[in-house]
Amino acid sequence: MFNYLAPEYIKNFIRTALTEDVGDGDHTSLSTIPDTAIGRARLLVKDSGILAGVDLAKMIFAEVDKDLSVEILLQDGAAIEMGNIVLTVEGKSQSILTAERLVLNCMQRMSGIATYTHSMAKLLEGTKTKLLDTRKTTPNFRLCEKWACKIGGAENHRYALYDMILIKDNHVDYAGGIHNAITKANTYLKEKGKNLQIEIEVRNLDELNQVLETGHIHRIMLDNFSFENIRKAVKLVDGRYTTEASGGINETTIREYAECGVDYISVGALTHHIASLDLSLKAF
Repeated sequence: MFNYLAPEYIKNFIRTALTEDVGDGDHTSLSTIPDTAIGRARLLVKDSGILAGVDLAKMIFAEVDKDLSVEILLQDGAAIEMGNIVLTVEGKSQSILTAERLVLNCMQRMSGIATYTHSMAKLLEGTKTKLLDTRKTTPNFRLCEKWACKIGGAENHRYALYDMILIKDNHVDYAGGIHNAITKANTYLKEKGKNLQIEIEVRNLDELNQVLETGHIHRIMLDNFSFENIRKAVKLVDGRYTTEASGGINETTIREYAECGVDYISVGALTHHIASLDLSLKAF
């Protein structure tokens, strides 16, 4: 799996986000706060849920000003409630203000994602099924959203288009069928010298049988299957390949899908139907 949390990728995200927000300067802070002013602030929780983005916040403060002193009081993954203090930061007041909005924007959305992901993962407890995120993420914010899913208890699916082959319905139709799509994918990997896993989406049991006849894949995505057909599919696969259920799965259905025996359930709503948690950074 691609290591999107390597420090260089996180730093690149932070620098890009600061360029977007700060541009040629935080002119409000520069014009109103003396350059020598030293201040303190604490990050306050005004909501309840699962905390995410603490490690990222620390890196943002350091990127803005390496001399800012940050004390972490609560870690990523902690259960939080109104009134909790997540961290304190001390140093140049201008620097604290410059970092404030980026820290809050990231942490609020990440904590919302982690909270919902945690609630979905809890529904799978006692089954063998694991929760997966998807590529249904906000452009240029995927790193944070995938990270938040991981903090909340999900496993990351492929990070992007380049770290796995996922043959979906449109690929199958454009390629001229399942056998053609799988064969072409394997030929491509061999010619390019790439070692990527192949997953294929199937829409019905007939397509599943075509996949099983062709082979040479690693995972089968069972898309929009009924509970009855999921159970039939798992029986047909019989452990030869990893199975994944997908397609509109929510809080009311996820447990029953898991009890059908699939290895994974992917849920796009982990990242695209989320309410951010309310956090604030206040001077003290």
